Formats: sequence, structure tokens, C-alpha cells
Amino acid sequence: MSAHEPDLWAGFEEMTAEDVAGPVWDEPVPLNPRGELPAFPVDALPGWLGAMTAEVAEETQTPVDLAGCLALAVIGTAAGGRLTVTVRGQWSEPVNLYTAVALPPGNRKSAVFGLMTKPLLAAEKALIELTAPQRVEAAAAARIAKAAAERAEKLAANAEAEKLAELTAQAVSLSEAAERAVVPVEPQLVADDVTAESLTTLLAQQDGRISILSPEGEIFEIIAGRYSGVPNMGIFLKGHAGDMARVNRQARDAQYIENPAITMGLAVQPDVLDAIGEIKGADGRGLLARFLYSKPKSLVGYRNLTPQLLSPDTADTYAQKLGRLALTLAGWTESAELTLTPEADAVLLAYQRVTESRLRKDGPLAPIVNWASKRDGAVARIAGLLHLAAHPDDAWTKPVAVESMAAATRLGDYFTAHALDVFNAMKADPAQEAAHTVLTHLTETRTASFTKRDLFRAMPRGEFPAMGDLDPALNLLEDHGWVRQQPPPPRTTRGGRPPSPRYETHPRLTPGA
Repeated sequence: MSAHEPDLWAGFEEMTAEDVAGPVWDEPVPLNPRGELPAFPVDALPGWLGAMTAEVAEETQTPVDLAGCLALAVIGTAAGGRLTVTVRGQWSEPVNLYTAVALPPGNRKSAVFGLMTKPLLAAEKALIELTAPQRVEAAAAARIAKAAAERAEKLAANAEAEKLAELTAQAVSLSEAAERAVVPVEPQLVADDVTAESLTTLLAQQDGRISILSPEGEIFEIIAGRYSGVPNMGIFLKGHAGDMARVNRQARDAQYIENPAITMGLAVQPDVLDAIGEIKGADGRGLLARFLYSKPKSLVGYRNLTPQLLSPDTADTYAQKLGRLALTLAGWTESAELTLTPEADAVLLAYQRVTESRLRKDGPLAPIVNWASKRDGAVARIAGLLHLAAHPDDAWTKPVAVESMAAATRLGDYFTAHALDVFNAMKADPAQEAAHTVLTHLTETRTASFTKRDLFRAMPRGEFPAMGDLDPALNLLEDHGWVRQQPPPPRTTRGGRPPSPRYETHPRLTPGA
């Protein structure tokens, strides 16, 4: 190199990695961590019920959690509140449940509901046909009694003085008989879109039992006050606990339900679960604590397009056992008490001790204390349903075995993990969920850099209605070190719209790039 040539390497030894490649990335801080949620333990269900659950999930290519939670709900529907589980004589739990599965649209929820509830609807139709003669006879008897009472009233009204007292007494007696005449309504096992007032009427008409099975979350809108403008959850609280309900309203006969039993099996969009936390009084009055929640991963985009179809033998066995169970218990007017074997009781007692220790202030269940306080009762209910499914012909003649209780505790752990996630999401900053959505997109697409405008266009329609809605998510991701905004380029003298902000992503999102 001559003395007059420029030294191209002068000062290079003083340059740092930051000068060459930009600022060094620090280790990113995880967003509010969401651990991998457990899958529904299908093997905890009795054989015929587990087989139907697994095969329906395979044919429809849906998370097994949806069919699994619905399997518990359909057994609860068949039970119709006619069985209770008594634990050590201390408390008694009816075997009805409220389940809610959160899945985005496009997950074939209706197909799963159709397959899992078909035998119940067939049983309902059979009950209507079987009880038709009874209803016809009762209606005829009521008309005859009313006509006789009207004739007696006319005779008494026109009677001579010496016969007035006798004919009046006859008219009163016949009128009382006509008032007591009751015409049974058609049996109904399943309802869907129903108001709180209509639900109370249904319970009064259906001997205190009804089930709400729906692939939509409209019932939450109704509870929140879609029609009345104010939350109306009283009958839903009592229908889960089995507490007596008495309703007196103007222009309507008084309604009395001694032991209401409502079963709910719902599939809702994930944002519905977040919204129900905002229903006034839902948490304080215990409505949220009564649901068993499930938030499985959607399979959309990863589905097998040539799945195994539901076996006719599996479907027939499921239809026969569930239908026979529903028809048998539909005829009961009194409830039966299920007790526990000593071994089953020991398993539940050990589970209760674990729950109690985890409810302490620093315990893992402290954040969901209202829900977790009902966890042991839910496990007892699930054990009763599993026992009923294991012995559909005579479950009420034998105690709940240790196998059913052990399986119920596994399901209790499953629902606990999902409840922690659901309640965490309800209380989280809205930006958290948005940031998770953006981070997932950047991870799956292995995006090294992007403009805000490009990101907005790449996100699913409706996820972020306006480009400005991305700001809270991007700010949170930048605060946690997952992305960083690049300095804007110098402004030119041409004017016009400023360029869209450009971001870099952490190298961990583009491994091997």
C-alpha cells in the first residue's frame, strides 16, 4: 500500500459486533406463560363411551376434548338428576354437570354434537310416543271434569232452595277435581336457545330436569341479559346445586321445583369465555365456578383429510346403551343415592387433602379459589357419571368403585389445568392475548423483519379490525424483547405518507436463518 492510498481497514479493529450487525439481542422475556394444556384422558371413560368419543374425534378431525366433555354431558342428561353421590354422609352431589369447550369457528362442532346427541334425541322421540296414550287420556279426563263442573255450577245456580246446599257442594267438589286435573306435556330431554324464564317453566313441566346442549355460546348472552337487559342467573345457579326454586310472577301460575337439575354441554368461541367473566355478578355469585372448562388446540390446518370413519358397531353400542339409560331413568320420579366403596372413598379423601393444601394463600389453586372450592364436588359428580356409564343397567344397585373414582380424579386434574388457563385469560391484559396471536404468527412464518402494514395484511381477517389495534401487541412484544422497531429512514423532500414502521424479530423466531 502506498503512502497516498487510503487505509480501508483503519479503525476496523475498534468496531464492535453492534457496529457491524446492529444491536445485540438480549434473551427475550416470555409473555405471560401458557403451559401446554393436557389433552382429555379418553381412557378414563368406560369402554363403550371412550370408544365413541375417540372415533367421533377421529372422523370429524376435532380435538378429542370436545367429544369427551360432551360424553360426560350426555350421560348427565340421561341421568336427569335422578342420582346423587353421597360422600361419607357429609354431603351429597347430584350427577349433573356444566361443561364449556372453547374452540374457534371452523372446528366442526355441530358435527360432533350431532353424533354424540343423536341417541338422546331418539330417546326423546320414543318417550313422546310411549307417553302419547297417557296424555290423550289425561286430556280427555280434564275436559270431562271441566264439563261436569260447568254443568254442576249451572244446576246449582238454578236450584230450588231446599237443594241449593247439596248442589253447591257437588259443584265445588267437581270444580276442585277439574282444577287438579293435569295434562302432562310432551317429554323433553334437551333444550337449546332458552331464556331463564322459559327454562324455569321447562323444569316445572319436566319433573325438574332438563339439559342444554349447544354448539354455540348463546346461553351466556341470555344469562348476561340479552332479553331483559340485566343478568338473570338464579335458575342456573340453583339448577346446578339442586336447590329448591319457587317462582311467583304476575299473570303466571306459581312454579315450584323441589330439586332442579340442569345439565349443560356447550361449545363456545374462545372470546366468549373471556366475555363471561365480565357478566355482572357471574364470579361473585359463583356461576363461573360451576363450569368445567376445556381449551383444546384447534386442529384446523393440520387435519387428516382421509380419517378413519366411525365404526357402525361402536355407534350402535353407544346408541343402545345411552338410549336405554335415558329411557330407564326418564320414568323415575324419585332420586337414588350412590355410595362409595371404602377404596373409592379413600381415593377421594386423598384428593380432597391435595385440594385443601393447594387452596392456601400461596398455593397453586389460590388464584381460582372459587372454582377450586367446588373441585372435589365436581370429581364426585364425575365419578357418579362414570359409574353410571360403566353399569348402565344397574348402577343404582351397587356402590361407586375405586376404578371410577380414580378415573374421576384424572378428569379433575384435567379440568383444573384448563380452568387455571381460562381464569388467567379472563384477568389478563387484553394486549396479552393480542401479543400471543402476533408472536404465534411470527413464529410459524419465521419472519425476520416486517412492516406494520404487512403484518396487518397477513393477520386473519377480523383479528385486528384496524391497523392501530396492533400497537398494544407490538409495544408489549417490544417491551419483552421479541421485536424491535428499526429507526425510520430519513424523510425526503417529496412529502407524502410516511413509511410504515419496520420491525426486526428476535433471532430465536428464525432458527437457522
